[in-house]
Amino acid sequence: MNTFKISHTFSLLLLVVFASCNAQKNAIVAHRGAWKKNNFPENSIASLRHAIDLKLDGSEFDVWRTADDSLVINHDAHFNKLLIEQTNYADLMKFKLSNGEKLPTLYEYISEGIKNNKHTLLVCEIKPSEISKERGQKTAVMTVEVIKKLKANKKTCYISFDYDILKQIRAIDSKTSLQYLEGNKSPKEVRADKINGVDYHYSVFQKHPEWIQEAKDNKIILNAWTVNDAKDMDWIIAQKFNYITTNEPELLKERKEIKN
Repeated sequence: MNTFKISHTFSLLLLVVFASCNAQKNAIVAHRGAWKKNNFPENSIASLRHAIDLKLDGSEFDVWRTADDSLVINHDAHFNKLLIEQTNYADLMKFKLSNGEKLPTLYEYISEGIKNNKHTLLVCEIKPSEISKERGQKTAVMTVEVIKKLKANKKTCYISFDYDILKQIRAIDSKTSLQYLEGNKSPKEVRADKINGVDYHYSVFQKHPEWIQEAKDNKIILNAWTVNDAKDMDWIIAQKFNYITTNEPELLKERKEIKN
Protein backbone atom coordinates (compact mmCIF):
# COMPACT_ATOMS: atom_id res chain seq x y z
CA MET A 1 0.00 0.00 0.00
CA ASN A 2 1.47 3.40 -0.95
CA THR A 3 1.87 6.35 1.42
CA PHE A 4 -1.23 8.15 0.16
CA LYS A 5 -3.44 5.10 0.64
CA ILE A 6 -2.08 4.52 4.18
CA SER A 7 -2.70 8.16 5.09
CA HIS A 8 -6.18 8.10 3.54
CA THR A 9 -7.11 4.87 5.32
CA PHE A 10 -5.95 6.23 8.67
CA SER A 11 -7.90 9.45 8.14
CA LEU A 12 -11.07 7.45 7.49
CA LEU A 13 -10.53 5.39 10.64
CA LEU A 14 -9.98 8.56 12.67
CA LEU A 15 -13.17 10.09 11.32
CA VAL A 16 -15.12 7.00 12.39
CA VAL A 17 -13.75 7.33 15.93
CA PHE A 18 -14.49 11.07 15.99
CA ALA A 19 -18.04 10.55 14.77
CA SER A 20 -18.91 7.83 17.27
CA CYS A 21 -17.44 9.68 20.24
CA ASN A 22 -18.84 13.06 19.29
CA ALA A 23 -22.34 11.57 19.11
CA GLN A 24 -22.40 11.73 22.93
CA LYS A 25 -23.69 14.90 24.59
CA ASN A 26 -23.08 15.59 28.28
CA ALA A 27 -22.39 11.91 28.91
CA ILE A 28 -21.59 11.13 32.56
CA VAL A 29 -18.21 9.63 33.48
CA ALA A 30 -17.79 8.47 37.09
CA HIS A 31 -14.37 9.63 38.33
CA ARG A 32 -12.58 6.56 39.78
CA GLY A 33 -15.90 4.74 39.61
CA ALA A 34 -19.17 5.59 41.36
CA TRP A 35 -17.74 5.56 44.87
CA LYS A 36 -18.82 8.60 46.84
CA LYS A 37 -22.50 8.09 47.69
CA ASN A 38 -22.01 4.55 49.03
CA ASN A 39 -18.52 5.14 50.45
CA PHE A 40 -16.86 2.56 48.23
CA PRO A 41 -13.08 2.79 47.85
CA GLU A 42 -12.07 4.83 44.82
CA ASN A 43 -10.85 2.72 41.88
CA SER A 44 -12.25 -0.42 43.48
CA ILE A 45 -14.15 -3.20 41.76
CA ALA A 46 -17.16 -2.16 43.85
CA SER A 47 -17.08 1.43 42.55
CA LEU A 48 -16.70 0.19 38.97
CA ARG A 49 -19.56 -2.26 39.38
CA HIS A 50 -21.80 0.46 40.82
CA ALA A 51 -21.05 2.76 37.85
CA ILE A 52 -22.06 -0.04 35.50
CA ASP A 53 -25.18 -0.85 37.52
CA LEU A 54 -26.17 2.83 37.33
CA LYS A 55 -25.75 2.55 33.53
CA LEU A 56 -23.45 5.55 33.50
CA ASP A 57 -21.85 6.46 30.19
CA GLY A 58 -18.32 5.98 31.48
CA SER A 59 -16.20 4.99 34.47
CA GLU A 60 -12.65 6.29 34.85
CA PHE A 61 -9.75 4.44 36.52
CA ASP A 62 -5.98 4.79 36.92
CA VAL A 63 -3.17 2.40 35.97
CA TRP A 64 0.30 2.04 37.51
CA ARG A 65 3.02 -0.60 36.95
CA THR A 66 4.70 -2.26 39.90
CA ALA A 67 8.42 -3.02 40.22
CA ASP A 68 7.77 -6.57 39.00
CA ASP A 69 5.64 -5.40 36.03
CA SER A 70 2.15 -6.00 37.41
CA LEU A 71 -0.42 -3.48 36.18
CA VAL A 72 -2.58 -2.31 39.08
CA ILE A 73 -5.47 0.11 39.60
CA ASN A 74 -4.81 2.97 42.03
CA HIS A 75 -4.92 6.75 41.81
CA ASP A 76 -1.91 7.78 43.84
CA ALA A 77 1.71 6.84 43.19
CA HIS A 78 1.75 5.07 46.56
CA PHE A 79 -0.48 2.44 48.17
CA ASN A 80 -0.42 2.16 51.95
CA LYS A 81 2.73 4.34 51.94
CA LEU A 82 4.49 2.04 49.48
CA LEU A 83 5.58 3.53 46.15
CA ILE A 84 3.89 1.31 43.58
CA GLU A 85 6.59 1.63 40.94
CA GLN A 86 9.24 0.51 43.44
CA THR A 87 7.25 -2.29 45.09
CA ASN A 88 6.44 -5.84 44.01
CA TYR A 89 2.78 -6.74 43.73
CA ALA A 90 3.02 -9.44 46.41
CA ASP A 91 4.03 -6.78 48.92
CA LEU A 92 1.14 -4.52 47.92
CA MET A 93 -1.23 -7.49 48.31
CA LYS A 94 -0.55 -7.55 52.05
CA PHE A 95 -2.87 -4.55 52.44
CA LYS A 96 -6.59 -4.36 51.68
CA LEU A 97 -8.86 -1.59 50.46
CA SER A 98 -11.30 -0.18 53.01
CA ASN A 99 -14.08 -2.58 51.90
CA GLY A 100 -11.85 -5.65 52.14
CA GLU A 101 -11.01 -5.90 48.44
CA LYS A 102 -7.43 -6.42 47.42
CA LEU A 103 -5.71 -3.94 45.15
CA PRO A 104 -7.07 -4.94 41.72
CA THR A 105 -4.86 -5.76 38.79
CA LEU A 106 -5.74 -4.30 35.41
CA TYR A 107 -6.67 -7.79 34.17
CA GLU A 108 -9.11 -8.30 37.06
CA TYR A 109 -10.55 -4.81 36.72
CA ILE A 110 -11.19 -5.01 32.99
CA SER A 111 -12.54 -8.55 33.31
CA GLU A 112 -15.15 -7.21 35.72
CA GLY A 113 -15.74 -4.11 33.60
CA ILE A 114 -16.87 -6.08 30.55
CA LYS A 115 -19.33 -8.28 32.47
CA ASN A 116 -22.99 -7.40 31.88
CA ASN A 117 -21.92 -4.01 30.59
CA LYS A 118 -23.76 -2.59 27.60
CA HIS A 119 -23.58 1.09 28.50
CA THR A 120 -20.41 2.08 30.34
CA LEU A 121 -17.19 3.11 28.57
CA LEU A 122 -14.03 2.13 30.45
CA VAL A 123 -11.94 5.31 30.65
CA CYS A 124 -8.37 4.18 31.27
CA GLU A 125 -5.97 6.78 32.66
CA ILE A 126 -2.34 5.73 32.35
CA LYS A 127 -0.29 7.51 34.98
CA PRO A 128 3.02 9.10 33.94
CA SER A 129 5.93 7.19 35.43
CA GLU A 130 7.85 8.93 38.21
CA ILE A 131 10.92 6.92 37.20
CA SER A 132 11.25 7.73 33.49
CA LYS A 133 9.30 8.76 30.40
CA GLU A 134 10.29 5.48 28.74
CA ARG A 135 8.83 3.46 31.61
CA GLY A 136 5.53 5.28 31.25
CA GLN A 137 5.40 4.50 27.55
CA LYS A 138 6.18 0.83 28.20
CA THR A 139 3.36 0.77 30.77
CA ALA A 140 1.04 2.15 28.09
CA VAL A 141 2.00 -0.60 25.63
CA MET A 142 1.48 -3.28 28.27
CA THR A 143 -1.90 -1.79 29.22
CA VAL A 144 -3.14 -1.83 25.62
CA GLU A 145 -1.97 -5.43 25.25
CA VAL A 146 -3.98 -6.56 28.30
CA ILE A 147 -7.12 -4.74 27.15
CA LYS A 148 -6.85 -6.21 23.67
CA LYS A 149 -6.25 -9.69 25.10
CA LEU A 150 -9.53 -9.36 27.00
CA LYS A 151 -11.25 -8.09 23.82
CA ALA A 152 -12.22 -4.93 25.68
CA ASN A 153 -10.61 -2.45 23.28
CA LYS A 154 -13.94 -1.37 21.79
CA LYS A 155 -15.26 -0.55 25.26
CA THR A 156 -12.14 1.35 26.34
CA CYS A 157 -10.63 4.76 25.70
CA TYR A 158 -7.30 6.07 27.01
CA ILE A 159 -6.45 9.32 28.79
CA SER A 160 -3.19 10.64 30.19
CA PHE A 161 -1.39 13.75 31.38
CA ASP A 162 1.67 12.48 29.49
CA TYR A 163 1.32 13.43 25.82
CA ASP A 164 4.02 10.98 24.78
CA ILE A 165 2.05 8.12 26.34
CA LEU A 166 -0.87 8.95 24.08
CA LYS A 167 1.39 9.22 21.04
CA GLN A 168 2.88 5.83 21.91
CA ILE A 169 -0.59 4.28 22.04
CA ARG A 170 -1.48 5.86 18.70
CA ALA A 171 1.67 4.37 17.19
CA ILE A 172 0.48 0.85 18.04
CA ASP A 173 -3.28 1.36 17.65
CA SER A 174 -4.75 3.51 14.90
CA LYS A 175 -8.37 3.08 15.99
CA THR A 176 -8.59 3.62 19.73
CA SER A 177 -9.86 6.87 21.25
CA LEU A 178 -7.31 9.07 23.05
CA GLN A 179 -7.89 12.14 25.24
CA TYR A 180 -5.27 14.51 26.65
CA LEU A 181 -5.55 15.74 30.25
CA GLU A 182 -2.91 18.41 30.87
CA GLY A 183 -4.77 21.43 29.46
CA ASN A 184 -1.84 23.07 27.68
CA LYS A 185 -2.68 22.28 24.04
CA SER A 186 -5.45 23.58 21.80
CA PRO A 187 -7.89 21.22 20.08
CA LYS A 188 -6.17 21.91 16.75
CA GLU A 189 -2.82 20.89 18.22
CA VAL A 190 -4.06 17.57 19.55
CA ARG A 191 -5.83 16.78 16.28
CA ALA A 192 -2.57 17.33 14.42
CA ASP A 193 -1.09 14.53 16.54
CA LYS A 194 -4.07 12.24 15.92
CA ILE A 195 -5.35 12.61 19.49
CA ASN A 196 -9.15 12.44 19.58
CA GLY A 197 -10.05 14.57 22.57
CA VAL A 198 -9.25 17.27 25.11
CA ASP A 199 -10.17 16.15 28.63
CA TYR A 200 -9.28 19.22 30.70
CA HIS A 201 -10.16 20.60 34.11
CA TYR A 202 -13.29 22.70 33.63
CA SER A 203 -11.38 25.84 34.67
CA VAL A 204 -9.20 25.48 31.56
CA PHE A 205 -12.28 25.82 29.36
CA GLN A 206 -13.45 28.81 31.39
CA LYS A 207 -10.09 30.47 30.69
CA HIS A 208 -10.15 29.39 27.03
CA PRO A 209 -13.82 29.39 26.01
CA GLU A 210 -12.71 29.63 22.38
CA TRP A 211 -11.38 26.08 22.64
CA ILE A 212 -14.93 24.76 23.06
CA GLN A 213 -16.02 25.87 19.61
CA GLU A 214 -12.62 25.04 18.15
CA ALA A 215 -13.01 21.47 19.40
CA LYS A 216 -16.49 21.21 17.91
CA ASP A 217 -15.34 22.64 14.59
CA ASN A 218 -12.47 20.14 14.44
CA LYS A 219 -14.56 17.19 15.69
CA ILE A 220 -12.45 16.87 18.82
CA ILE A 221 -14.03 15.20 21.86
CA LEU A 222 -14.79 17.60 24.73
CA ASN A 223 -14.50 16.22 28.26
CA ALA A 224 -14.24 18.21 31.51
CA TRP A 225 -13.01 17.06 34.93
CA THR A 226 -13.70 16.93 37.84
CA VAL A 227 -17.09 18.68 37.82
CA ASN A 228 -18.71 18.28 41.24
CA ASP A 229 -20.57 21.55 41.87
CA ALA A 230 -24.10 22.09 40.49
CA LYS A 231 -23.23 25.54 39.14
CA ASP A 232 -20.23 24.21 37.22
CA MET A 233 -22.29 21.26 35.98
CA ASP A 234 -24.93 23.62 34.63
CA TRP A 235 -22.30 25.64 32.75
CA ILE A 236 -20.77 22.55 31.14
CA ILE A 237 -24.20 21.12 30.29
CA ALA A 238 -25.10 24.38 28.55
CA GLN A 239 -21.92 24.14 26.45
CA LYS A 240 -22.93 20.63 25.30
CA PHE A 241 -19.69 18.82 26.04
CA ASN A 242 -19.40 15.19 24.93
CA TYR A 243 -18.45 13.97 28.41
CA ILE A 244 -18.49 15.32 31.96
CA THR A 245 -16.28 13.58 34.52
CA THR A 246 -17.51 13.83 38.11
CA ASN A 247 -17.34 12.44 41.65
CA GLU A 248 -21.07 13.17 41.88
CA PRO A 249 -22.75 11.17 39.07
CA GLU A 250 -26.11 11.08 40.85
CA LEU A 251 -26.16 14.89 41.17
CA LEU A 252 -25.09 15.32 37.55
CA LYS A 253 -27.94 13.07 36.42
CA GLU A 254 -30.35 15.32 38.34
CA ARG A 255 -28.88 18.50 36.79
CA LYS A 256 -29.17 17.02 33.29
CA GLU A 257 -32.82 16.13 33.86
CA ILE A 258 -33.58 19.65 35.07
CA LYS A 259 -31.79 21.25 32.11
CA ASN A 260 -33.46 18.94 29.62
